[in-house]
Amino acid sequence: MPRLAAHSPEMTEPRSPINTPPEEEVQTSQNPNNIVSEIPLEIISEEEMAIIEAAFAATRSLVKSPLRASLSPAHVQNNFRSIQSITLLSKRSLSSCSSQSDSLVVDVEDSGRLMSSQKRYRVVASLLSRYRRKRGLAVTEITATEWCEKKMEYTLLCGKPEKTKAMKAGSSRHEALEEEVIKKVKVRVDSAEDVWALKFLNFIVGANQLLFDGLTRELPLVGFAEGVWMVGVIDEIRMPEGQSDAYPMLVDTKTRAEASLPREPQRRNGRLQLMCYKHLWDSLVADDFPSGQFFEFFSLNPNHVLSAQVRESTAKCGFAAETLTDMLRYSRNTWCMLPPAHEKLLLRYEFQADQSLLGEDQFEYDTDWVKGQIKCSLEVWRGDREASYTPEDERWKCWSCKFASECPASNSCSPRRKDTEA
Repeated sequence: MPRLAAHSPEMTEPRSPINTPPEEEVQTSQNPNNIVSEIPLEIISEEEMAIIEAAFAATRSLVKSPLRASLSPAHVQNNFRSIQSITLLSKRSLSSCSSQSDSLVVDVEDSGRLMSSQKRYRVVASLLSRYRRKRGLAVTEITATEWCEKKMEYTLLCGKPEKTKAMKAGSSRHEALEEEVIKKVKVRVDSAEDVWALKFLNFIVGANQLLFDGLTRELPLVGFAEGVWMVGVIDEIRMPEGQSDAYPMLVDTKTRAEASLPREPQRRNGRLQLMCYKHLWDSLVADDFPSGQFFEFFSLNPNHVLSAQVRESTAKCGFAAETLTDMLRYSRNTWCMLPPAHEKLLLRYEFQADQSLLGEDQFEYDTDWVKGQIKCSLEVWRGDREASYTPEDERWKCWSCKFASECPASNSCSPRRKDTEA
């Protein structure tokens, strides 16, 4: 059964699940002459959107109140001042990298005395709403926050640093592991609904591969955890042999540039990643998936008719899906057939030079700990508190950080040691 992917996505063959490329790669459908029309788009930042929303709020009272009242000199003057202030604000630019910009704050105290002349109003946009609106939070972003909250913040504000040689080697190794069980086939998509349909189909095919072959890799997940939508891709899932009541074991492979095992903070970070995957997996198999919230958050039309290629792909997999609602129904049927993930999780460490096994870390799932870590990360993402610097006893992390020259915490780094993994 093939797997499907977005942006000329790749379907996998009967032995593997569907791999859906990032949504940024999704292309629009071609016309009959095989020409893709290019539509110019204007990108509006979260800062600008907050300003626009404040402008709407400032003028809303003009629309709701009677004409004669709205035309009173004082009212018009107040709203004019508000719009003028907002216009000036819109011309300001944020610093490309500021450690104090963990949340965008636009002062609109002059916005037309909307409710009370004695109150101050501010439009606050958290990191979550600025950078992950309608996208969901990736599990790797939770782990990046646990690794160093300030580095995560700098990455969002300044952009991701270029991949290192070790990171590229790690990505290549994961691709090689994936290709051992998955063959990709490109499938064109026409909409966001098509992209999500392929993700659900990839999960269904991967789950079938797990049940029949005892192994699957690169399985896409989406779930609602601790009040936010989270997405992720599990490296590997194994079904223990010879056990009638077997529970699938989640596995993650980390590659190391040096032939040594990582320090405890790196192991802790890897454990958190796997525990997050189990947290999402278990919520799915328990059918804890609020469909209405899913469609609303990701701005999806549940009754949107899927593209011809996507519908053809689902038919080849043994079921006919016309809409995203159909795909979600088939996915829920699959989730309900699966058992919870095993309480034991496995981290594998390989040497990049020859793919030799350096060691394995098998550990128990800790529900309270993983929920606490997610909530702690969300405090930063939601703007409940400022991002913290990495603890002093772990500031050896700063040696490999691309933002060290901008970060005050890097001045108190411990002696350097190479600790790299991918």
